[in-house]
Amino acid sequence: MTARHGGDTAIAEIRRHGVETMFTLSGGHVFPLYDGAVGAVGGARAGSVPGTEARPRILDVRHEQTAVFAAEATARLTRRTGLAVLTAGPGVTNGISGVTTAHFNGSPVVVLGGRAPLGRWGAGALQELDQPPLLEPVTKLAMTVTGPDTLASDVARAFTTAAAPHRGPVFLDVHMDHLFGPAGPARAGAIPDAPERPADPERLARVAELLKAARRPVLVLGSDVWMDGAEEAARAFAEELRLPVVANGQGRGILPAGHELLVTRARGAAFGDADLVIAAGTPLDFRLGYGSFGDGTAKVVHLADAPSQLVSHIRPAGSAAGDLSLLFTDLAAACAKAGVVPGTYGDWREGLRDATYAAIAGDIDLLASGADPIHPLRIYGELSKVLDDDAVVIGDGGDFVSYAGKYIEPRRPGRWLDPGPYGCLGTGLGYAIAARLARPTAQVVLLLGDGAAGLSLMDADSLVRHGLPVVLVVGNNGSWGLEKHPMRMLYGYDVAAELQEHCRYDRVVEALGGAGELVTRPDEIGPALRRAFDSGVPYLVNVATDPDISYPRKTTGV
Repeated sequence: MTARHGGDTAIAEIRRHGVETMFTLSGGHVFPLYDGAVGAVGGARAGSVPGTEARPRILDVRHEQTAVFAAEATARLTRRTGLAVLTAGPGVTNGISGVTTAHFNGSPVVVLGGRAPLGRWGAGALQELDQPPLLEPVTKLAMTVTGPDTLASDVARAFTTAAAPHRGPVFLDVHMDHLFGPAGPARAGAIPDAPERPADPERLARVAELLKAARRPVLVLGSDVWMDGAEEAARAFAEELRLPVVANGQGRGILPAGHELLVTRARGAAFGDADLVIAAGTPLDFRLGYGSFGDGTAKVVHLADAPSQLVSHIRPAGSAAGDLSLLFTDLAAACAKAGVVPGTYGDWREGLRDATYAAIAGDIDLLASGADPIHPLRIYGELSKVLDDDAVVIGDGGDFVSYAGKYIEPRRPGRWLDPGPYGCLGTGLGYAIAARLARPTAQVVLLLGDGAAGLSLMDADSLVRHGLPVVLVVGNNGSWGLEKHPMRMLYGYDVAAELQEHCRYDRVVEALGGAGELVTRPDEIGPALRRAFDSGVPYLVNVATDPDISYPRKTTGV
């Protein structure tokens, strides 16, 4: 392909890295990237030139944050680097929350930004802003393309950097005159394989000795286990050692719902009584008590995909970093060599399994609650009846979605998305767009709090325009419940926490070309969900829930 402008050069490199979709919101600063993706070569249009069918699809949205969230979810679902293209100035700044979410989630994302022309730099051109310094704290790399001759190599560097463990976002902006003008030639050839990352054998031997001495161990599987492609090795390790497992983030589904070793529902007992906790592929942050278990007496082992991710705020009893598939395989061998006996943990394992069954049994009445107003748990009781094994479930919200984290247990890995530890609301519509593209034959359901719905619901228009059927379920309690109830507990009153009662979010989706309905009685939930999944269009089930019920929290995360 002959490069007519910088857009062609950049798109050729993007193709080399296997990008299938460019998520964007139209802006003049980045028109050459669109032109390159459309596939005009020497006056011919896409499809008339051999190979142009592989060009990235352009999927435009209604807010730049949605474009970045969609790119981030693509990375998390497919384990390939996602791409967002943002126009200069406010296009870039609108995407910063998405970039920050990718940073905290370790998601490989490349954000290509427009930039005012170098030839007018300093003269006050439209949307002139030095953008990389804004992105530096939340990216692995933030830079401006040096010039037309380095465009291909700079784009290649962006993708290589984003994909290298520990994965994360990269921001690269291009001066408008460099993008519109002639650029250097496109690169050719396959992407080289990444180097192996074996863990230190001595560190693994230390972990094996800790497992040999333990009587009440727990294995935590987090998002990076999935992102590092280590789900099969992790499951084999847990099953070989007969270790109770708590799933965290995208570690959910590595052991499917109902697996005898999965004790996530008994995590309180597991963490409270454990004498050894092995946390793999997840930070020891507020979600895991900052690494303090068993009243601070449990020993902690941290396993990560890169040395930079190993815990630094506590001193673990053991740690190791490397390719997590190799790590789990080599650790199993080290345990065999050390003489670890899985039967040692039998009574502990059975006790946690009994606690798991008790927790599940204790929720049966609430999941079938006939209370009016609707108890939010009834929604999850009905949803569990209609979800397929390969369904993708997305959570975007506070109190309402907290129930999802507890009561929705994926049956396969790579089928769960939530905002992650940054806790940014508004991820949902971008995640839903990406999920429908990544899993074209699976059910995709987006669970929204009514607060979160207000941050991104306009992008239901993007679902409609691009023909992406998704089921959206809003738990509508007319408030910012995550703030309202704690504020009342602290001060005896609440402010800035009320939303419109029974707000018709379903009509918003209808107005944008989809469908939906308001549900006010518990017996209406199941039939409404079935209509939604059968509709073949973006469909919002708007469930009015009891505003006085809050998710029972034990931590504020501070």
